Amino acid sequence: MSLERLRVLRELADRGTVAAVAEALSMTPSAVSQQLKVLAREAGVALLEPDGRRVRLTDAGRALVVRADEVLAAMERAVTEMAEYRGKPRGRVRVALFPSGAALLLPHVLAELEDSGVDVVARDEDVPPSEVPRLLADYDVVLTHRDERAPSLSGPRVAARVLMREPIDVVVAPDHRLARQGAVVPAELADETWISVRTGFPVDDVLRSIATVTGVQPRIAQRLNEFSAIEALVATGYGVALMPRYAVRHPHLVMLRLAGVRAARVYDLATRQHADKRPAVAMVIAAFQTAARRATGAE
Repeated sequence: MSLERLRVLRELADRGTVAAVAEALSMTPSAVSQQLKVLAREAGVALLEPDGRRVRLTDAGRALVVRADEVLAAMERAVTEMAEYRGKPRGRVRVALFPSGAALLLPHVLAELEDSGVDVVARDEDVPPSEVPRLLADYDVVLTHRDERAPSLSGPRVAARVLMREPIDVVVAPDHRLARQGAVVPAELADETWISVRTGFPVDDVLRSIATVTGVQPRIAQRLNEFSAIEALVATGYGVALMPRYAVRHPHLVMLRLAGVRAARVYDLATRQHADKRPAVAMVIAAFQTAARRATGAE
């Protein structure tokens, strides 16, 4: 089976439609469809089936995508191994990060890789963990976050490594009635007005846990994914919020430990399976691990 046609099949698994694959690979949709038909003949089994006006992978197609990941990863390793004979690991590694994680870790990662020959191209992508497989169509490494009770992202096509744990605290204005306590239990928050994030993100998961403990549905005034905006609203008395501990920057906010609820987010580094065999990707992963240890005080 042709490597390039296996690549087309993998792109379809990642992107979902023939049109999206055509755009990503600078091909026409008809050329993509033709390549997939030829691959099916090479495989000797149907790889696609109709799904309304689109197509979807058959069971055989999904199985072949997993093998395509392995084959294409092996080819990438071969290229990088040959590069090692010419000198130290080099190459461009595309990295996606959620914004607060980027602010905390990226400066240390870039400093760690300075003069290494590895070029990190970073972009901010603030999406729920369920969107990570889609991001891996365009990135080599994805830094994502999830509620600590949520399952790992690891699967047949995704390798996820736990990088660090970050507690989530309650933040209030300095003149708030709870500001002097140091810690709060969920029952003390039942009547508060909340400034929260969009649903599907770890902070919102913790807020729903508070609702489960108290039996009171939280009154959410605003949903914003920009922590600096949340901090500004809390500081001026518009409500209280949950914030990851290392993301708090506002000098006047009071941070209160949340007792009685498992309240933390986990940072995961996600790659395609076997991507860490590329020396450049392995160096980026190691740099993130060093940065996380510094951020949490582990070194």
